[in-house]
Amino acid sequence: MNQRIEELKQAIAYHSNRYYNLDDPEITDYEYDQMMLELKKLEKEHPEEVTPDSPTQKVGGTAKREAGILVRHRVPMLSLQDVFSKEEVMQFVEDMQEQLDDPEFVVETKIDGLSLGLRYENGELKLAVTRGDGILQGEDVTENAKVIRDVKQKLKDPIPYIEIRGEVYMTEAAFAAVNEKQELLGKKLFANPRNCAAGTLRQLNSKVTKERGLSMFVFNIQEVHGREFKTHIEGYEYLKKNGVKVIEHYKVCKTAQEVWNAIEKIGEERGNLAYDIDGAVVKLNRIADREKVGQTSKVPKWAVAYKYPPEEKETTLLDIELGVGRTGRITPTAVLSPVRLCGTTVSRATLHNQDFIDELDIRIGDTVVVYKSGEIIPKIKRVVKEKRPQGTVRYQIPDYCPVCKAKTVKEEDTADIRCTSPNCPAQLERHIINFVSRDAMDIKGFGTAYIEELSRQGYLRDIADIYELKKYREELIEKGIIGKEKNTDKLLDMIEQSKQNDLSKLLTGLGILNIGKATAKALAKHFKTMDAIEQAGVEKLTEVPDIGEISAEYICAFFKDEKNQIILKRLKEAGVNMNSQETGGDERFQGKTFVITGNLLTMGRNEAAERIEKFGGKAAGSVSKKTDYVVAGENAGSKLKKAQQLGIKILSENELLEMMK
Repeated sequence: MNQRIEELKQAIAYHSNRYYNLDDPEITDYEYDQMMLELKKLEKEHPEEVTPDSPTQKVGGTAKREAGILVRHRVPMLSLQDVFSKEEVMQFVEDMQEQLDDPEFVVETKIDGLSLGLRYENGELKLAVTRGDGILQGEDVTENAKVIRDVKQKLKDPIPYIEIRGEVYMTEAAFAAVNEKQELLGKKLFANPRNCAAGTLRQLNSKVTKERGLSMFVFNIQEVHGREFKTHIEGYEYLKKNGVKVIEHYKVCKTAQEVWNAIEKIGEERGNLAYDIDGAVVKLNRIADREKVGQTSKVPKWAVAYKYPPEEKETTLLDIELGVGRTGRITPTAVLSPVRLCGTTVSRATLHNQDFIDELDIRIGDTVVVYKSGEIIPKIKRVVKEKRPQGTVRYQIPDYCPVCKAKTVKEEDTADIRCTSPNCPAQLERHIINFVSRDAMDIKGFGTAYIEELSRQGYLRDIADIYELKKYREELIEKGIIGKEKNTDKLLDMIEQSKQNDLSKLLTGLGILNIGKATAKALAKHFKTMDAIEQAGVEKLTEVPDIGEISAEYICAFFKDEKNQIILKRLKEAGVNMNSQETGGDERFQGKTFVITGNLLTMGRNEAAERIEKFGGKAAGSVSKKTDYVVAGENAGSKLKKAQQLGIKILSENELLEMMK
């Protein structure tokens, strides 16, 4: 039995860290809860095995310095005791009724987000702190909290001191908008709204926090001086009068059956909410009753959180549709016979990628089990193979793009299949964003919003159209797409100036698969002209450092494509430079690959990368056996650990500066 308890402790600690600290869970809440339930059951049967470091004895999470200054909690921000059945809910109510005189209960939604405490002094917000370890300290995120629309910086009816606790979350619409932008910029997508909210609240840049549109519900008054609230609801009324957004769905109940009815009602309505919930909370209404009941070192005894079981239903897979994202990634989606789940009608579910389809052996015509447990997008859990009709065939994503019919490739070390054409209509906006970016043509002021609107109105159909915009100056000013005359002319001037950029900048912007900034510089330096690169075959291309056979084939395929030839011709006719302007210089880092991790004190990562490349080195984003140096700043993470495992030389920031003197 010792072995199983130890296995559960290690597994729960691992998944707790991924959830609370890394904001990147690998399993569902339900799977985590089941492990915790098993551990509690075993520890109850074998109390001699309970240790202080057991997950059952601690609040999840730790405070992280990189998110801000650590702050001591005035009142512990405890977690809640989870219950999973009607019987457990009824037992909680009965226990409270035995201990107290005619207690009242409040049943309210449990928002799936990140806990935040707000401290007000004389009505002014002085501090915002995360839960952190829940007992001793959390992280100061005041500047980020101030840009959350629902966080009031001043209370209309001030009192000497009040600390309130709430849940920071993202609506489904805000989450979808953030992930759309992530994909547009070629960045990693967030797994769910809770992860996104947690990562956003811990941002070092409050501008990013503001852009992502976080929301917040307040669900408790932690501490108050200068005023007394006799009940939880009385506190809510005070907060609402001060413009503070409290939990939307709550009900005061007297009996166990009323409590259960309120829980069921929330469960029926949760599919219609604009945000995720992961349960319903039952808490005592009277503050005096709470004080009498007290708390343990981990949870208050006066409240429990009921977790809804994941709802599963069978339905038929009618078809598989393929979509192409803005980065060229092909995503399969299951078209289902409509079925009701968690209060909403589900007719589509993500299939992720070919590996997922192969793993479950999903075929068109199959009966599948779909579920929706605190997730925005329904998922397929398994295939009911005993109900599989005859004649079904294994599904394979085709080797051509469903939008532009160009060849597709499976990315190395990933399950993603991507379209190889930079001119694919589905990737247009992403392609243009890359082209005007700092690493490529560096057209300052050419923001995403302008690109989206110019594309929507037909002014941009490919990158060459950027240099045709000056023909439409009067139209653009009249429509105000970029702004008035001054802004429009400023952007058109920046576009004109970009024509003088080095060949390496243009190569970076063309969107050739596997050709980033460093490789583009190596190509430009080696061949000097665009024509020479075009005429070079695979053999000559592989003579360039860091260009293997696969990358060489991508380059050759790019220049053979008729659409690309037309675009290059138009760029040349527009006066865009096609030659290298490199005149040689200090090449002390020639052939060396650096990876930068953590926070540098004297310069940003981009600046450090540029200086490395200026000396002929390569700045890579990930650590591999080909890495020569890892530059470790403050709070260096997994990249540093991997470098240590591989025996790669670790440099401090000062050591890098010495090497660049």
